[in-house]
Amino acid sequence: MSSKFFTNTGGNTLFKKFEGIIKAMKPAAFKAVSAYFRSSGYFKMREMLKEVEEVKILVGINVDTLIADAQKRGILYFKNSDKTKQEFEKWFIEDVKEAQYSKEVEESILQFIQDIVDKRIEVRVHNSQSIHAKFYIILPKEHSEYTDGWVVMGSSNLTEAGIGSKKAPNYELNIALKDFDDVEFAKKEFDKLWEDSDVLLPADVDGLIKKTYIGQAFTPFEIFIKLLIEYFGKNIDYDPNTVGDLPSTYKKLSYQIDAVNQGFEMLQKHNGFFLADVVGLGKTVIASMIAKRFCIANGFAQTKILVVTPPAVEKNWKQTFKLFRLDKNTKFITNGSLNKIVDEKDLDNYWEIDEYDLILVDEAHKYRNHRSQGFDYLQRICKTPRKAEGLIEGDKKKVILISATPLNNRPEDLYYQVQLFQDIRTSTLEKVNNLQNFFAPLIREYKDIMNTTTPDMGKVRNIYKQIREKVIAEITVRRTRKDLKKYPKYLDDLKDQGIIFPEIAPLQTVEYQFNIPLGRLFYDTIFNLTDDNKIGYYRYQAIRFLNKEIQEEYYEKAELVSQSLAGIMKTLMVKRLESSFVAFKKTLENLLKSTQRMIEMFENDRVYIAPDLNINTLYEKGFSEEEIEEIILQKNTKNARNNIFSTDDFDPVLLEGLKKDANSLKTLFEKWQKIKNDPKIDKLFSILNSTLLDKEKNPSQQLIIFTESNDTADYLTEKLSTKISPNKILKVSSENRSKIFDDIQANFDANYTKERKNDLQILITTDVLAEGINLHRANVLLNYDTPWNATKLMQRLGRINRIGSEAGIVYNFIFYPSAQGDEEIKLYKKAYIKLQGFHSAFGEDAQVFSKEELVEQFELFKEGGEGEEDKRLHYLRFIREFKDNNPKEFKRISNIPFKARTARKNENTSFDDVKNGSIIFMKSPYKSEFYRVNGKEEIESIDFLEAAERFEATVSEKGFEVPASHYKDVNLAQSKFENDTIQANIETVTPTDKADGNTMQAKKFLRDIKGTLNNEELKIACDQLIKLIDKGTFTNIPTDVKKIRQQLDKQKITFGNAQQLILNLANKYAVSSFDSIKNNKEKALDILPEIVITETFIK
Repeated sequence: MSSKFFTNTGGNTLFKKFEGIIKAMKPAAFKAVSAYFRSSGYFKMREMLKEVEEVKILVGINVDTLIADAQKRGILYFKNSDKTKQEFEKWFIEDVKEAQYSKEVEESILQFIQDIVDKRIEVRVHNSQSIHAKFYIILPKEHSEYTDGWVVMGSSNLTEAGIGSKKAPNYELNIALKDFDDVEFAKKEFDKLWEDSDVLLPADVDGLIKKTYIGQAFTPFEIFIKLLIEYFGKNIDYDPNTVGDLPSTYKKLSYQIDAVNQGFEMLQKHNGFFLADVVGLGKTVIASMIAKRFCIANGFAQTKILVVTPPAVEKNWKQTFKLFRLDKNTKFITNGSLNKIVDEKDLDNYWEIDEYDLILVDEAHKYRNHRSQGFDYLQRICKTPRKAEGLIEGDKKKVILISATPLNNRPEDLYYQVQLFQDIRTSTLEKVNNLQNFFAPLIREYKDIMNTTTPDMGKVRNIYKQIREKVIAEITVRRTRKDLKKYPKYLDDLKDQGIIFPEIAPLQTVEYQFNIPLGRLFYDTIFNLTDDNKIGYYRYQAIRFLNKEIQEEYYEKAELVSQSLAGIMKTLMVKRLESSFVAFKKTLENLLKSTQRMIEMFENDRVYIAPDLNINTLYEKGFSEEEIEEIILQKNTKNARNNIFSTDDFDPVLLEGLKKDANSLKTLFEKWQKIKNDPKIDKLFSILNSTLLDKEKNPSQQLIIFTESNDTADYLTEKLSTKISPNKILKVSSENRSKIFDDIQANFDANYTKERKNDLQILITTDVLAEGINLHRANVLLNYDTPWNATKLMQRLGRINRIGSEAGIVYNFIFYPSAQGDEEIKLYKKAYIKLQGFHSAFGEDAQVFSKEELVEQFELFKEGGEGEEDKRLHYLRFIREFKDNNPKEFKRISNIPFKARTARKNENTSFDDVKNGSIIFMKSPYKSEFYRVNGKEEIESIDFLEAAERFEATVSEKGFEVPASHYKDVNLAQSKFENDTIQANIETVTPTDKADGNTMQAKKFLRDIKGTLNNEELKIACDQLIKLIDKGTFTNIPTDVKKIRQQLDKQKITFGNAQQLILNLANKYAVSSFDSIKNNKEKALDILPEIVITETFIK
């Protein structure tokens, strides 16, 4: 006996059941009660119901919202026919919005409305809270106990998925009954509900279709405006009150308010962003305003802020936050002290690591090296979940990275900075779901380009372009000079403040000439300094030549450390040579003496080796370059921490190398001791008054001279004192910066609020003044030696290139030695290639450039920096002005329903890639996407700017009916959106770089460890670490696991030790605190994208 129950599986659907019953009995009536109804579900059945005389559909309307609304207004809810019909109207509009996008479905919706108007079917709505039943009655003309009748009931609603008429039906369980008593009972229940329901008259539904996209025609201009409204959202409304009250000394400037709103939105969407406004627009103030807005949104009492800052600008941050009344909510910490929070050993001055809600990182580019301890500390501070939510939901901290140069770091640098708030394999970015897969090939390509003899800067530009468009655009707030000048509101702000932008003159190189003997010695010296066969810097490679057993006991990565130190010394020597002959001679003499002393140690059989120097740690602690270089030069000094070895502990190759180095260095030293003339200082004297202090160029008659060497700074001070009164010259280094800071400001800062001074004319400084100070009373800057990377060059220029500069143009000069002949040029290039190879291999921060490359990098730096207008701002300005000038039209177009579309003539676009094709804008709660489908049905994801340019239209342009191809194009976009979402949630690690290998090995090791254990705590720790590795939450977990594995493989630790180290690692990264994190990406799989607007181009 067959069961009366059936499901929607195996083709045995409710649709098939209806079809069989109706075909067999030719009924006179079909009555349906459905808690949830779709017009497309009715349409699928329309054909089989065409001979049925009486079709009645009773729809259950959920009145919970009506009751809640009544309660809010303090009244009881009574049945209200008008309210019920309004709910039906909302339901119908939502039905159209969510229905499958096809011509057939649109016709079904139109037919459903027409059938009601023609009284072919009757539809009523029931507003009882208790109606959750779904049942269907099929009756003959005269139903009795002698005639067939059916009632089908169960879980199926009258929708495509419910009745099983679409490809992937819901799982439903229903029962079909035909006993007279069962059918009669159902019939009476239906009649009672029917009488108690509200009638939908033809007049009620006739206007419904006009409130959906199906019943309206749209012009291309309306579609364009709808695009801008949906894309910019709340940012269209300029609301100065979002930042609360400002200190009395600050105005609410429109460009700052916009930056605050944009940044706050990025914090909510991506948990972090780069604040990269052009120099002088007040990044500190904007960051403070965002922090205040965050406090308002999250609740002041619940908000704790951390500001990470270089020591030089800590005072300024504290003053600004005090003015904004944020100081009680904030802790300030300098770069080199992050361990105090991570180790939680200074809880009197800092909160615990999981208590912070918002983290601001000034000079964020200092954290581009993922191998440094500072990066590791900062990432853990930023990514350890916050334990107490405020009014802003979620346990992810919010991070603001403040840097003027995010677009122009190496791709690798940017990749790691983004990881301070993004997980690399599950990012929130719309264009790049897997940051590792995106960056790995670009990092490789960049390194390959920069390792060539003549780097192709066009290819470098293309790499930057990809990163800018697909990553940076979504997570960067930046206002450029062109933005401010083009936007009237911004321009008014600048005029009100009397702000003037200085222009930047092209980088000007000053070449100094050698005589022939000096030229040969100069380039021959460069060759010797950079050729390992000439000078190997063995003094700094001692640990590399220790016997293997001693290396393993005392020094980790001995070879890498040795080569890195030798490479730094090699670079330092060339830098000193280019800086000044005085600085070079001193450094050369120090290196010679240091090498000779080590040879003496070997002769005495007592060899002292200082502890490892961690260069990155010294940088993080705030040491300047000259201080670090001094430490390296004095590395041989004996102290209690030095390790003492005997001659036999070393490979004899070391002593041979030391002697060879000593001979080469001595020869060079003797040659340079004979050099008394200095063509570089002579060149400076020759241009000092005619160019650098020329009144036409330099109205203030002030000059800033930067050098990387403290010895050179001393030398310049001494020499220039013979040309200008010594009292007019001030020399600054790390030793005296703090003591004379007020004097520097009083003489060179145009924004100085106290009494100005005019005592000083020339400021000679090392890079201790390259950041954190204004020097813009001066407008001429001289780089006496080559900084070798564009970032440092721009940082120096940023001291005088500031809003409020007293001169109209700022000048930037750089000294270079002139190569007299082809041989010298070849030698020079070879030296730089070798140095570049070192920097690429060991991941040093400083990029090495030849003169030509540096100039080109400088120009590239300005692209995407100060010179380029943010085109998004152009469209934001346009929609704001449209709203201001046309408020009623703005409101009307705002209410245009989703799925609005139009067709346009090919002749009205200049873009060939959309002719006979379509543009589609779609979004879900988790991402927005724009697609371009060409006439060959080839689909491509495009960014907002590309889409906006193609959607852009004039008011007068007419729209046309969309062609049949339009539906194919839109469905193609829907499929791509859904597939992309699925792919983004498949956590894969593709073999693209070394980091992938570490990731796979780390996961395998943790799985292997877990498989051998009965310890539940350790099993959980392994699982949690693997999850964080899969997501790419913490950059260094795979490396940390690798170290444990290597120690175990070399039998340096026991298996029990390894287990404890894994537990320590889980504790280090606070893995247990990640249990509560909800992954929005997983939710995204269940949500279909909404079609916002579409456009198809036709002939």
